Amino acid sequence: MRRGQCRARKEACHEREAAMPPPVKSIMYLEKFVLPADENDVFLKRYYKNGRYVDNEYPIGIFNALELAELDFEKVTLLCGGNGCGKSSLLNLIAHKLKLKRFAPFNGSETFAEFAADCSVRLWTNEEGKTPGIPRGSAIITSDDVFEYMLSVREANNGLRADKPRALEEFGKLARTPMMKLSGLNDEELFAFKKQLEAKRAARRRGSVRKYLKKTLGEETRLFSNGETALIYFEEKLQYDNLYLLDEPENSLSPLMQLQLKEMLERLSRYCGCQFIIATHSPFLSALEGAKIYDMSVVPVDVRKWWQLSSSRTYFEFFHKHRDLFL
Repeated sequence: MRRGQCRARKEACHEREAAMPPPVKSIMYLEKFVLPADENDVFLKRYYKNGRYVDNEYPIGIFNALELAELDFEKVTLLCGGNGCGKSSLLNLIAHKLKLKRFAPFNGSETFAEFAADCSVRLWTNEEGKTPGIPRGSAIITSDDVFEYMLSVREANNGLRADKPRALEEFGKLARTPMMKLSGLNDEELFAFKKQLEAKRAARRRGSVRKYLKKTLGEETRLFSNGETALIYFEEKLQYDNLYLLDEPENSLSPLMQLQLKEMLERLSRYCGCQFIIATHSPFLSALEGAKIYDMSVVPVDVRKWWQLSSSRTYFEFFHKHRDLFL
């Protein structure tokens, strides 16, 4: 998706925002996620299936250690805490249980499927008693997905550059060779005739060779910085009226771009029918308006405000220590 298209989507969402009053009770999709009551039972299922051994029992033990049994969700719910506390594991369990779309493969473990099967969910029900269910476009998006997108764009561009010398050589031959004569009307012959005709026309017109190569090879995707590319990726992937699980979406984003992503997520959740569950370290995303925040760095896991999180306090203490430099 080009920047113009992304801008058009953003403007459409702003128009939708302007036309709608603040919702009294916004639509949601997922209301509760309950972890297995007996993790030992999950272990034993795999233990006997394997013939009395288990090589990898992940994620057994992670959530018991946190004294975490269930989570209740809002329109925006954040999972915050240090590395290894289980934020990504929790997102992957929810995604597996709900059969959400993935853009990159996920490596679980031999007990992961049994663990997810023993989890339970409660879907959101509106005031009329209707349950919207999980929209088909809902997905889990990880930082790996964003990096894969960046790499695929670069690889495609490199492939076009590698093919350019061959295409130029072919263009020269087509332009210099006398026009072929049609002996029939089969598709293959007509295609070759048309290609040679286009090459000869391009050779006669100034600046047309570049257009010919673009048509023959395709056009390179314009590359931006990693942060700009990541922001464009989210503008393209996050469609209206879906549930999204985002795993550390702030990766590659500068503080300014994290604030731009924050604004995008607030707009999509408030006016465009999206619900978000986000694992993040970012103090900027932690300040998402109206977000419910689970602090997974404490035992038991607790609901806190963004300024009470250890990651936010670390930023505050660092800048407070050096406050004289800013005054």
